[in-house]
Amino acid sequence: MSPTSKNTAQNIEEQLAQPREKLEKLSQSQRERLFHIDFKLYFLGSVNRTDLVSRFGIKEAAASRDLSLYKELAPQNIEYDTKAKTYIQRQSPSGSGQECFTPLFEYTGSQTLAALLHGFGDDFVGTQKSIVTCEAPTQLNYPNIQTLALITRAIHNNQALKINYRSLSSGLSEREIVPFALIDNGLRWHVRGYDRARDRFADFVVNRIEAPQLIDEEIPEAQTKTADNQWNRIVELHIVPHPKLKHPETIEAEYAMPQHGKNMGLLNLSVRAALAGYLLRKWNVDCSKEHTLAGPEYHLWLKNTPTLYGVDNLSLAPGYRHDD
Repeated sequence: MSPTSKNTAQNIEEQLAQPREKLEKLSQSQRERLFHIDFKLYFLGSVNRTDLVSRFGIKEAAASRDLSLYKELAPQNIEYDTKAKTYIQRQSPSGSGQECFTPLFEYTGSQTLAALLHGFGDDFVGTQKSIVTCEAPTQLNYPNIQTLALITRAIHNNQALKINYRSLSSGLSEREIVPFALIDNGLRWHVRGYDRARDRFADFVVNRIEAPQLIDEEIPEAQTKTADNQWNRIVELHIVPHPKLKHPETIEAEYAMPQHGKNMGLLNLSVRAALAGYLLRKWNVDCSKEHTLAGPEYHLWLKNTPTLYGVDNLSLAPGYRHDD
């Protein structure tokens, strides 16, 4: 970051110090509504009165007051689009390439992803606490929030992104992608989209993306998710307890496999072809034709390996061989 950029960011933070103090004096319910406005602007790029009315069950007049208050607290973040008749994230001066938006609230990776993935958490103000004692293995990384915000705005508004991307094969390079979905593979987050340089659909690790910039242009249909065969193809996975297990009934009970009928002792999953490799890797499903993988981690076996024919990301599937 250049000295000028650092000074600009510092000035904005100083300007927001007083509004954030004012937030503390508001009621919890009003702060939640302002949080929702901030969240929608940051991650989707727009918000309107209807969003607030439907989300919180308030009157339109109250929603208008909340939007006016937000504009008073953070005028650099919001402007009214008279054409679309909605509030949008304020645009930077033409050609500057700088983000004007500085969130009024702080966002954690877990909270943001929960809101984007499940639709809840976009109105939560405060420190999250579990209801009962609950621990999970440490997450090594969460997506960078500023990068994630630009990706989600691009997805929501059907826009392309210019990015710098780090790959293991080619290092750092500039690319243009057309993102359309976020993917949680259990360990890290990817964005699925069209890679214009390679003329194909691919997954990009979110934390390998740097300096994303929105591209304001029409997207050809061939670069949208309707043209992504791997995304639109659904494969049926027939997963059973690994034949080498001494007590397969334990796995049947753990995964709630049916005990009667044609699917007895079988887990029947429908999954996008683009995600099949991630699922099989995450659950250590032995994908060898003759269930040959040995090891205590293999509790499951893919019974119908031919279903994987033509799936792209099978390098992730344990034991799968293309000549099987």
